[in-house]
Amino acid sequence: MSLHERPPVTTPAPTPPPASRDTGIRGAVGRRPLLWFFAGAMLLSWVAWTPYILSETGLGVLDLRFPELLGSSQILGVLPGAYLGPVTAAFLVTAATEGREGIGRWVGRLTKWRVSWRWYAGIILGVPAALILATLPLSGGDIRFPSATVVAAYLPMLLIQIVTTGLSEEPGWRDFALPRLQDRFGPLVGTLILGPLWGVWHLPLFFSEWGGYPHISALGIAEFVLAATTISLVITWVFNRTGESMPMALLLHVGINSFASLAASDMFPTVDFDHGGASRVSLIASGVAAVILLIATRGRLGHRPSAETPAPDPDQRLPKVPA
Repeated sequence: MSLHERPPVTTPAPTPPPASRDTGIRGAVGRRPLLWFFAGAMLLSWVAWTPYILSETGLGVLDLRFPELLGSSQILGVLPGAYLGPVTAAFLVTAATEGREGIGRWVGRLTKWRVSWRWYAGIILGVPAALILATLPLSGGDIRFPSATVVAAYLPMLLIQIVTTGLSEEPGWRDFALPRLQDRFGPLVGTLILGPLWGVWHLPLFFSEWGGYPHISALGIAEFVLAATTISLVITWVFNRTGESMPMALLLHVGINSFASLAASDMFPTVDFDHGGASRVSLIASGVAAVILLIATRGRLGHRPSAETPAPDPDQRLPKVPA
């Protein structure tokens, strides 16, 4: 089922203020904002995650154990570093290169929740449906109906994931980096740059409880990075087709996480989701969706250069074309 939204509003390339052409740090950031963002996101998160990775929940180098909240040490061990990296880097680079106006555009995409209800319904229902279909071959057809507890907890889990995973990552990857990468390289190449970098950002966590350490493998890590790339292709299409709505990109991202952490094991008890199964299922589902979208949109993924963007439709009517 294809979803449609009003023609996307593509953010034009920002014009750097005169300060960005200076020879100081602001000028350096202004000349290569994407490089500074990716370097800052990686460095800030990785430094913040180091105690967690070296603790007893990881490599065991430090005699340190993070306390558990909501049944997991990841709330205190992973979440602070996740928030510190992409969001902080995006804010600092945007402030340095575009000033208050750029921050306004950045926040504006993040709060653009007024889109057709079909997008909400399509993502909330379509993501678990796609993941269920992708899991069936791995389970040999052994599927159980989710328990009443899982069904009741699914929407609250989505909200928790939005506040934690979604808001700690997407303001950087999709809100800051994606519009700039699309403007410079186009939607396909730009996403093929963003996706692997998003996956690589997670790599230190594989040496902790988050990544199932010590039960990790090169194949499992490769599948995760590849899944991050195919998921990114789908998110790019959603982002473009909803007029750069970050809430829709967040909802798709956390929908995958919520199914994996809450419903997957309950419905497919024979599949090992803790040791590579979740990445494999995400790769299959998003890979098929990405291929369909690339063919249907001829690689444009709903993106239109600013010169092609028609005037916004105040009625938010849905266009009749999928691309």
